[in-house]
Amino acid sequence: MTAPSAEWVARLGLARLDYHVRVTSTMDVAHALAAEGAPAGTLVLASSQAAGRGRSGRTWVSEPDAGLWCTLIERPSGADALAVLSLRVGLALARALDPLVSARVSLKWPNDLQVGGRKLGGILIEGRWHGPTLDWVAIGVGINRRVPPEMPETAAVDPDVSREDLLMAVAPALRHAAAQPGLLSDDELEHWHERDASAGRRVSVPVAGVVRGLAANGGIRIMRDDGVEQVCQSGSLIFA
Repeated sequence: MTAPSAEWVARLGLARLDYHVRVTSTMDVAHALAAEGAPAGTLVLASSQAAGRGRSGRTWVSEPDAGLWCTLIERPSGADALAVLSLRVGLALARALDPLVSARVSLKWPNDLQVGGRKLGGILIEGRWHGPTLDWVAIGVGINRRVPPEMPETAAVDPDVSREDLLMAVAPALRHAAAQPGLLSDDELEHWHERDASAGRRVSVPVAGVVRGLAANGGIRIMRDDGVEQVCQSGSLIFA
C-alpha cells in the first residue's frame, strides 16, 4: 500500500490516514498523534506491528500484510458512551465484515469477533483524560487476513479479500459506532443477542454460571449457580 490520496481518505470517511510500514503498535502512534492535536477521524494504519496490543496486556500477532492493524482517534463531546464503545464497535464491525467471511460473524463479550467459533479479530479501547474531561479515545482493531501459523485456532477473512477491501469495510463502521451516544439501545441489545457466541453457555470466569446476555451498560449477565443474576462489568469469559 502506498501513501493514501486525499480522494481515498475522503471515501473512507476519515479526516486523515496515517500509514506506516512498521510500528511498535498503531495504538502507541495514535496516542502520540492525538496528544499533538490530530483531529477526530484520524486513522493510524500499519502493515505490521512489533508489539501489537490486546486487552489485559496481551500481545497481538501482527505480521506484514497478514491482517488489518489500525487505530482510530475520536474526540467525543461526552464520555457517557465510552463504557459500551467496544461492544458498539463490535456490532458495527460484525455487520461490515459479514460479506468478507465464510460464515456470519459472531461476538464474544467483551471484544472478540469470531467466525465459526474461532477468533477473527479483536478490539481495544483506550481513553485519555484531562482531569474529568475525556480528551480523546483510541479505537484499536486487529483483523486477520491470514491465519497465523502459530495460532491455527484463529480465523481469517476470505482469501481474496485485500487489505484495501478490509479498510473500506472497517473505517466507516468505526466512525459510525463512535458517533453513537449513550448506553446500548434495545435494538443494539437485540442485534447483539442474534450474534452472541456465549449466550446459554456455562462459564467459570468472571463468575461461575450460565451467560444470559448483555446489559444496556455493557455488562455481561450471568445466572449464578445460586440462582441470582449478576452483571459483570470487567474481565473475560472462560467457558466451563
